[in-house]
Amino acid sequence: MPATLLSRRDVLSTVVGLAAACTLRGAARAAEAGLNLGIQLYSLRGYPVDEALRHASEIGFRHVEFYPGMYPLNSTSEQIAAMNKKLADLGLTISAHGVNGFGADAAANRKVFEFAKAAGIRILGADPAPEAFTSLDELVKEFDIRIAIHNHGPKHRYNKVLDVLKAIEKHDERIGACADLGHFIRSGENPVEVIRLLKGRLYGIHLKDFKDQQEKTQGVILGKGHLDVPAVFAALEQVNFPADGALSLEYEENPKDPLADIRACYEVATSALAAA
Repeated sequence: MPATLLSRRDVLSTVVGLAAACTLRGAARAAEAGLNLGIQLYSLRGYPVDEALRHASEIGFRHVEFYPGMYPLNSTSEQIAAMNKKLADLGLTISAHGVNGFGADAAANRKVFEFAKAAGIRILGADPAPEAFTSLDELVKEFDIRIAIHNHGPKHRYNKVLDVLKAIEKHDERIGACADLGHFIRSGENPVEVIRLLKGRLYGIHLKDFKDQQEKTQGVILGKGHLDVPAVFAALEQVNFPADGALSLEYEENPKDPLADIRACYEVATSALAAA
């Protein structure tokens, strides 16, 4: 076998090894900084839940944020126990569950909290109607579970960061925000400034990037659009983002085959943490 071919293989092996080492160092740095990088499982919505969890674990995530389509609110105690076993077997923990709607029906709102308590979920991503806050104030106190209001971009009631701040300002401190940085980009907001403004009430992040600061645009690999990933992590450290907060990478493109893109996003995130 030609020596040049062996040399190329050796080089390739070294490059792959270094890349893997950088990814591991990035994950370790995240943990040291109290930034526990996870994934919003909507990113893997094209797979059955068992397969999605396996992919998340294999990529390197140790924290998962469920959405109702993968973990229904009406799950029985047996289904919750089965899910807990699946997560434990894969070395995964739940960071949050959402996005959940809340309205004027206090009994319906309570059922969401009862599910969260049974499943061991401490943060509920939420899109609460204005009339929901009276019951939410009572429920967050009773269950000691945080509400994290999620923004959905232009035309949504929580379009701008000031809309979120206005909604939470007179309510229990356990009612805060899950800042979807991608949707804030679509709303023309600066993600780093959003993080700073939400200091003390920021319980979740959806780490997501878009090509343009406009309503209709394309999702891209982290750092390829308007998201300054190192600056985002620096801001999260500056505002003392909680160690048990839900820092979830989210990638919405190519739902039938997103794994390569999600791995690329994961490597960008962990490399940024390693270099910080």
